[in-house]
Amino acid sequence: MPASVLLGCDFSSAPTPRKTIVLAIGELHPGRVRLVRLVHFPSLLDFSEWLKQDQSWVGAFDLPFGLPRELVQTLAWPTNWAGCMAHYSALSREQIRQAFAAFCQARPVGGKFAHRATDGPAGSSPSMKWVNPPVAFMMHAGVPLLLQAGATLPGLHQGGEPLKIALEGYPGLLAREVLGQRSYKADDKARQTPERLIARKDLITALEHGHTRLGLRLKLSHAQRDALADDARGDVLDAVLCLMQAAWAQTRHDAGDARYGLPAQMDPLEGWIVSA
Repeated sequence: MPASVLLGCDFSSAPTPRKTIVLAIGELHPGRVRLVRLVHFPSLLDFSEWLKQDQSWVGAFDLPFGLPRELVQTLAWPTNWAGCMAHYSALSREQIRQAFAAFCQARPVGGKFAHRATDGPAGSSPSMKWVNPPVAFMMHAGVPLLLQAGATLPGLHQGGEPLKIALEGYPGLLAREVLGQRSYKADDKARQTPERLIARKDLITALEHGHTRLGLRLKLSHAQRDALADDARGDVLDAVLCLMQAAWAQTRHDAGDARYGLPAQMDPLEGWIVSA
């Protein structure tokens, strides 16, 4: 693969053949992003093996890369990112759930969770949530795979060669810009309504016409457009939304920004969602 390859990843901490990790692979051209292909991974091992391949890429991954500083300090965990992630990845999911539940229990109603600075502008769930969605477990499963693959996480961790740039993506940020509060996906079949199908089609059309603040147009084949619209769970579309965020980050880097669009004042423990 060429060095300019772009990735967008809809991640799952417990993938199966029915609910896979989805990778959207694309290319950046002046003003537009071409979706090359979609790859599905039914297990974390399959995904890990793909990441470890000898190739360069810039990717946006739909999972948190850091925990809220307030949470880390309260739990007396290491406050440097590498130490914190090493400690975190060594815990079991049950140990994580117990630690986070105890933290929440000690806090007032309406302020149970600690937030990262990026949650406000991104509109994202707290990275310590272990249910609906279980993003804490997604980080627990996903970040070690990126590190094992030798990825660089700008502002957090320097990897090796070939250059694999991993950024924290969040498809909801881009989707809300286009759709507002309209829902475009549902895992539950009963909620996979015609209204959500229309919302997906509206979102795809906006991406193709470049009607987002990223300033990039999405190039799809007819078959790809159908695949994005027909996936009622939204996993494929979420991967493509992350692909667009990765492409925007690449344009920032091409314009001379070594941080791929991440703010200079980003907390080096918490991380930041690209384009937020």
